[in-house]
Amino acid sequence: MPVPVQVAYKPIDQPTIGVNNYQGFNPGKSEVLPKGWNGYDARPLESDIRIDRDVEIVVRDGCRLYVDVYRPADAQAKVPAILGWSCYGKAYSALSMLPMTVWHCCVKREELSGLEKFEGLDPLRWCPKGYAIVSVDTRGTGNSDGQIPVMGSQDGEDGYDVVEAIAKMDWCNGSVGMAGNSALAISQWFTAALNPPSLKAIAPWEGAGDLFREQFCRGGVFSMSNFDLITKEIIKGNSGVEDFAEMYRRSPTANAYWNDKRVAMKNIKCPAFILGSDVSSLHTMGSIRAWLETPHEKKWIKWGSKQEWFELYSVPHSNEELAMFFDRYLKGEENDWEKTPRVQWSVLQFGDRPAIEDIVLEDYPVPNTEYREFFLADGKLQQEPPTNESVQQYDSEKFGSIADFDFTFTEKTRLLGLPKAILYMSCKEKDDLCVFVIIRKKDRNGKTLMHLNFPVEATPVNCIDEIPEKQRASLNLHQGSVGILRASQRAIDESKSIHPQFPFHPHEKQEKIPPGEIVRLEIGIWNVSIDFDAGESVSVQVGGQFPSIAEYKSYSAPRPEHERNKGFHLIHSGPEHPSSVILPVVPVSSG
Repeated sequence: MPVPVQVAYKPIDQPTIGVNNYQGFNPGKSEVLPKGWNGYDARPLESDIRIDRDVEIVVRDGCRLYVDVYRPADAQAKVPAILGWSCYGKAYSALSMLPMTVWHCCVKREELSGLEKFEGLDPLRWCPKGYAIVSVDTRGTGNSDGQIPVMGSQDGEDGYDVVEAIAKMDWCNGSVGMAGNSALAISQWFTAALNPPSLKAIAPWEGAGDLFREQFCRGGVFSMSNFDLITKEIIKGNSGVEDFAEMYRRSPTANAYWNDKRVAMKNIKCPAFILGSDVSSLHTMGSIRAWLETPHEKKWIKWGSKQEWFELYSVPHSNEELAMFFDRYLKGEENDWEKTPRVQWSVLQFGDRPAIEDIVLEDYPVPNTEYREFFLADGKLQQEPPTNESVQQYDSEKFGSIADFDFTFTEKTRLLGLPKAILYMSCKEKDDLCVFVIIRKKDRNGKTLMHLNFPVEATPVNCIDEIPEKQRASLNLHQGSVGILRASQRAIDESKSIHPQFPFHPHEKQEKIPPGEIVRLEIGIWNVSIDFDAGESVSVQVGGQFPSIAEYKSYSAPRPEHERNKGFHLIHSGPEHPSSVILPVVPVSSG
């Protein structure tokens, strides 16, 4: 049911033929695209595919939703379906989206058919495998009725009803799965948590699980992230879409509306093949929490090192592995899928060195992880508590102003798991602080490194240093794992924390801090997976601005003055104020 809060919506552009691949409203139209068809001047079809357009599904409150069904034209038996669910438009493809990104995210045009829903599976690959791909215009999108809810219980209920309707269609064998990246992954959590009987398996590849704490209000700090771009350039419909900025203005702390955007992972019962990574700026902790909280053994997690769209469209092995998973649970094939290691990991090396891939782990977090505490003092991370009090400061209003603390490893060391910062901080100029912590890597010469999110051979450069400043974005470069916290929302509910290293902040109230008073902050940092050689250093950097690389044009208004940082933030260290960071150290031979 919809949340018991009046939801604000903002207008969006109507669908227009030719814009974002919208092809008009064609209920009842069915056609066969023959093998070799190449209508988008991309990759020719490898088999005949039947497309049933604008098939109507009526959900429980009477809203009409419309789907396109791509299925094998010559199927002699009923086939399973894989659902692609988002408000991006059922014909909006990767061919439409990727030109907006640096290097098209290294996905070659000849790797796509143009039939794929953006972030979803390509019918070109999957129909020959004996699957139907169903692409949905969710509530309010395209010609579907209503206004667009972004994730949450309404979206989950609609997903439940569509899954059950598809399972009953005369071409379907009764088994439905869900797959896709990002928006198409997040939506899977909400539908799967309601356990529709015909949903037999999900494959959420890079999906956040809490839109308040992981995207729009991370750590209590509001950001429209990339959603202004999405609502301006991508989403089309005849009514409107949820207005997150207005909902935050009405309630900057968690309420029924925001809590509805957090998935109850503990309710998911169907098999799940989860993919996550350190390099995502949105989805890392959704994948981690899903692994930890999904309450059964038929779950697998694979930790990648590549940008998610490249992984989905340009790594053939990924699709083959996914096909094995769906063959097992949507077709019932006895194919030894269960022998697949349940935890496979990638560890980043940074610089121009590729990640170490497919490390098999016993579990996550790695059993017997050593949570090693390093104390912050005088620009260093030290393993012994400092004996003297000291203060380090940064200008919270200035991007690039940071307090930097380093530790140089004397032997090869692997960090893998959840870091946590415990900081004693104050600010004389304001009664609140927004604090940003990032874990970075430095080479033997003290150069701060980044990780390239694509194989270098897929890019137009030979090394990271060759990338022009204007082509540097979080889609192609990863700087390090980040933790964020607004000091006035520092309260912790340990009963909801997924791990002692990752505290759960309810964000239900604001407790302002008298200017100049020292306050203890416990900040969970997103997963880190990094190898260090002897002589290389880990750098913990604290600042007052999000440590990002600009990656998209923002349509947002500037944040109001009362929400911004002001003045200098002070980090206090010493016997009375033992500021520290706790890093997860595992044996390099683990797995």
